[in-house]
Amino acid sequence: MKSVFRSIYAVSMIAGLTIGVGIFSLPYITGKVGILTMFLYIMALTALVLFVNLLFVEVSLKTPNYLRLAGYARMHLGEFGKYIAAAFSAIEGLGTILAYIVIGGGFLYGLLSPFLGGNLFIYVFLYFAVGAIYIFLGSKAISKINFAGILVFFAAIFLVFFNGLGSLKLSNLFFLGDSSHLFLPYGAILFALWGATMVPEAEEILQSDRKKIRRAVILGTVIPGAFYFLFCLMILALSGGQTSPEAISGLQGILGGRVIAFMFLAGIMATFTSYVSVGLNLKKVLWYDMKVKESVAWLITCFVPFLLYLLGFNNFIKIIGFVGAFALAMEGILIVLMYRKISIKRPLFIYPLILIFVAGMIYEIIYFLW
Repeated sequence: MKSVFRSIYAVSMIAGLTIGVGIFSLPYITGKVGILTMFLYIMALTALVLFVNLLFVEVSLKTPNYLRLAGYARMHLGEFGKYIAAAFSAIEGLGTILAYIVIGGGFLYGLLSPFLGGNLFIYVFLYFAVGAIYIFLGSKAISKINFAGILVFFAAIFLVFFNGLGSLKLSNLFFLGDSSHLFLPYGAILFALWGATMVPEAEEILQSDRKKIRRAVILGTVIPGAFYFLFCLMILALSGGQTSPEAISGLQGILGGRVIAFMFLAGIMATFTSYVSVGLNLKKVLWYDMKVKESVAWLITCFVPFLLYLLGFNNFIKIIGFVGAFALAMEGILIVLMYRKISIKRPLFIYPLILIFVAGMIYEIIYFLW
């Protein structure tokens, strides 16, 4: 029985920590490319991410000690590999925090501005500043309410579904999409599905049992993919062409004010706890792996993303697309190279996989800077 609970916990941990801020971008993107295109993207990228995760399982199992990506890279690819892994983990963390500041500040604005007034920047700054204080203090309490934030978010989704049953329009789902946005979903979906960093955690929970770890990784990867598609169907069926880039504000004219307020509150809770968790982890990467002073690590973690926001990098869709297709794709390449290192044979799929990641990186850089 204890073994069953461990397996359930491992699956829920992988799935729960995979489902994050990226979900808010997907309904809007679905409205641009169409349901069929989005379905094919989610299917294909879920399979891709699952494959990479399973490769990482093999790397993890064949490596002594419970390490993290930079540690695995150092052991299999040398010191250079370690610093590449740490550098791209830092880019991923900075981009993710920027995405949280953009969308979390927007949620705070949507919740409080009808009562308190003020412009968007005030709420973005407030969201950023409170998070920076938590990261400075290194509070461990935030991880204890992280799960509560996820539960409130799921409760809000069910509330939207039941309150919006009468407003669902299946005709909203038959939009064929615009071919000019054909490649738009790639980076955002990759960002939303990526969960490779949870593989070592699953190994530790399941005590290196290969069969159970593989099963947990498969379920923990497939469940978010299925959930994302259902979420896109629900939001798009409700708001259709009014779907907003962060999914919630486009529902204001359809659902009651209290439901929307609860959605904004749930969005704030879900994003804020993750924002602080990502910030604490990034500070440790800079501090421990890259040997930066703790105070400087905190300044980089908190103020670089905010500075980027001030410089005009505030397009939520572009931010997560860039992080997904660039930083996370580089993590995928490192995992593939590590798997090649431990393999007795030279698997033929190695180079096509790397080519997919590199092509996505090139496209997303062009799209981000366009």
